[in-house]
Amino acid sequence: MDTLLKTPNKLEFLHPLHGYSEKLGTLAPSKLQFGFGSKKQPLVKWGKCGGGGGGLRASSSALLELVPEIKKENLDFELPLYDSSKGAVVDLAVVGGGPAGLAVAQQVSEAGLSVCAIDPNPRLIWPNNYGVWVDEFEAMDLLDCLDTTWSGAVVYIDDNKKKDLDRPYGRVNRKQLKSKMMQKCISNGVKFHQAKVIKVIHEDAKSLLICNDGVTVQATVVLDATGFSRCLVQYDKPYNPGYQVAYGILAEVDEHPFDVDKMLFMDWRDSHLDGDMVLKERNSRIPTFLYAMPFSSNRIFLEETSLVARPGLRMDDIQERMVARLKHLGIRVKSIEEDEHCVIPMGGPLPVLPQRVVGIGGTAGMVHPSTGYMVARTLAAAPIVANAIVQSLGSDRGLLGADISSRVWKDLWPIQRRRQREFFCFGMDILLKLDLPGTRRFFDAFFDLEPRYWHGFLSSRLFLPELFFFGLSLFSYASNTSRLEIMAKGTLPLANMINNLLKDTE
Repeated sequence: MDTLLKTPNKLEFLHPLHGYSEKLGTLAPSKLQFGFGSKKQPLVKWGKCGGGGGGLRASSSALLELVPEIKKENLDFELPLYDSSKGAVVDLAVVGGGPAGLAVAQQVSEAGLSVCAIDPNPRLIWPNNYGVWVDEFEAMDLLDCLDTTWSGAVVYIDDNKKKDLDRPYGRVNRKQLKSKMMQKCISNGVKFHQAKVIKVIHEDAKSLLICNDGVTVQATVVLDATGFSRCLVQYDKPYNPGYQVAYGILAEVDEHPFDVDKMLFMDWRDSHLDGDMVLKERNSRIPTFLYAMPFSSNRIFLEETSLVARPGLRMDDIQERMVARLKHLGIRVKSIEEDEHCVIPMGGPLPVLPQRVVGIGGTAGMVHPSTGYMVARTLAAAPIVANAIVQSLGSDRGLLGADISSRVWKDLWPIQRRRQREFFCFGMDILLKLDLPGTRRFFDAFFDLEPRYWHGFLSSRLFLPELFFFGLSLFSYASNTSRLEIMAKGTLPLANMINNLLKDTE
């Protein structure tokens, strides 16, 4: 959805696709790369349907033929480099150069502490398309980092029902956001090391980070901000999350049917599959929706998304559904500027709490388990992590590394946040069981709620007991069919949630 964070294609349910390349080391959040450029080839190739309705099946290979070659874009910064020959121990080593890692590096260095940021490509502009609710970025004084905003959003429940969401939405200017963070880091004295961390060795008062270039960085505190690669943070429970999978393109089109003043948050219509009953049946069991950012009448970002499934949908399945949808909507793609293959692990266990390495973002289990949102949440959490590090290192009690990291973990995942996450995982477990009609009924009720409820749920602002009132309100707005469905499919997840809440104590 809005963050659509990306991860290397190491999952068994995905096949390598055109334009695939391995993730850039330890960047966070991780993502399949996409390129920039254009190829003037119209998307007009259609093959015969493989079964069911006897109609025409859209060829996803025609879409992939328009995907440009991969081209990396870097910021033009002269970086102050870490000098390992001095043997100095820095206060904080940040592994990963995504938004979360840079935000913490910036804020810890502002307090006068020494910071080393380690990343294989520190100048590389993040290849992610981030979408956020405008009020979230406004609260963090980051409105200057939005390059496009829409006055509201639209949700299509089905062909007969549309909901207008009165909440402004924006796309993050990833170049501006990274430039702003990098400039502040540099002015604060942050040192950079271009490498990948392959091992960490902990001593009582410091940690040794061994890099793939043979350099060792010594630090009092280590922050893992490597996204879903979970480079250094340890887990001790089986990892079995749900997966949000999506395929997106930033494209030039002849025209499109969407209002350029509104972003398309969800389109659950499936009439584009009427000519292919095999594909329609698959979509009915595990539905996908269209998410779109219209920048002009002929330039638009389009993304076909599986909200959550276990195992995740195959990428070629999603591409096939997307091409069928575009054909039905009369959207003729002339060229593709960027494409992205998105896989977001959602839910699953939290990492070991506490542990010596501190985490933030995807590596610390901070993805919203019900929606896939993360970027605004992690940026908002960065001051919490930074303050805990600064206060611990600024104390004169001579805290050891394990004591410092324990304090940071406690501030990052206090019990009210852990309980909130349990509720969100409960929501994910219900969504995993809903087919297309059930999903439509769910979101029909969800977006009828008072704005404070659905705003708060999507932006991780509701805590227990507010979340229980949210659940009761959702149940009251739901149709009788949906209520029965929630009770039937939510009983076991509810019991699991209550059990986990009772076991989790301070």
